[in-house]
Amino acid sequence: MKTIWLVRDPDDNEGTRGKLMVDYQVFCHTLELPDRNNQPNISRIPAGRYRCVWHKSPRFGWVYLVTGVDGRSFILTHAGNWAGDAALGYRTDVQGCILLGTLATRLAGQKAIGASKAACRRFFKRMNKQDFYLMVLDPRTQTERAAA
Repeated sequence: MKTIWLVRDPDDNEGTRGKLMVDYQVFCHTLELPDRNNQPNISRIPAGRYRCVWHKSPRFGWVYLVTGVDGRSFILTHAGNWAGDAALGYRTDVQGCILLGTLATRLAGQKAIGASKAACRRFFKRMNKQDFYLMVLDPRTQTERAAA
């Protein structure tokens, strides 16, 4: 089964930017919630390896579902623009999911992702409904890996 890499940048209250790597090349940008210790609905998922399966969401249609996240369910890859901390007044389109986009930008003065629907269509076509492993690396994981 193919492994896809999500390489994160450091987070802040406006969200967590990253890059999705397919076949060792940057495929698209990502945006997730800030790290809030894996709390449901307000945090990104922890770094780790997860199996992703093709799934029909009642709200988003066909997307990939990230499985095996301790204490969490219904983590999806889908379109959207923002992933900030709503409790601090930032806009968000997610409750723990991963947004895909063709560019990292700012919208309405906040960190955002652009051309998200196009990026999702392109990624879903590339993956052709096949399950895959998602290896999520946060900046600390990358530093530990480089030092090893």
